[in-house]
Amino acid sequence: MDGTITFKLDSFEGPLDLLLQLVSANRVDIMDIPVALILEQYLAVLDRILQENLENACDFVAMAARLVYIKTRLLLPKPEKEEEDPRASLTQSLLVYKKVKDAAPFFSQKIQAGRDCFTKTPEPLRAAVIQYRHKPDDLCRAAKNVLERARRKMPPSVSAFDGIVGFEPAPVEEKIARILDMLSVQGSVAARSLYRQVHSRSELVAVFLALLELMANHRVSVEDTPDGVMVFEGGEEP
Repeated sequence: MDGTITFKLDSFEGPLDLLLQLVSANRVDIMDIPVALILEQYLAVLDRILQENLENACDFVAMAARLVYIKTRLLLPKPEKEEEDPRASLTQSLLVYKKVKDAAPFFSQKIQAGRDCFTKTPEPLRAAVIQYRHKPDDLCRAAKNVLERARRKMPPSVSAFDGIVGFEPAPVEEKIARILDMLSVQGSVAARSLYRQVHSRSELVAVFLALLELMANHRVSVEDTPDGVMVFEGGEEP
């Protein structure tokens, strides 16, 4: 390969596009363009452009003249007073063009997406005239219905749970002491009499557990007699 750079002519959108591709192909810094190298390659492509007789060939020729001018300025002896780099204007034009070219695909995609969207023009708002023809009884009945629905959504009152929850648990030790007191006075009691003063399910369970505890410790004994189940003081030794 001889290292010659080739380009497809119809891919250039203008002289700045050609210059940008030459800078990219030669891998040079856009802020420090080697004008002599770029000009040589630009003129080679310009010769082919003129042969194709493109409509915008005059723009390429104008850019070639600008490059020749910049090259001439760079070859002349530099004056004692420092002047602006003759490439600065060209560099700025290339930077602006590069930004526009990089943003073009994004806007092209948005334009394509917009073509697939259909919108409807807003309709003018029309003021609605509402007339009420309800009787006072209808309004009262509606208000009562609203209050009834609100009442059904409210949580039940505390009184609704009476007899279900809210009782304090009855201590088993208290029931044990009561049974022993009764036996110390009477010697024996009917089992059913232990439940006469029970007012809740918790107390019922507490009496039953107290009786089991006393039987397990052999402090009382339970017998089935003709008069019913009786509880006696003391029990068999283990």
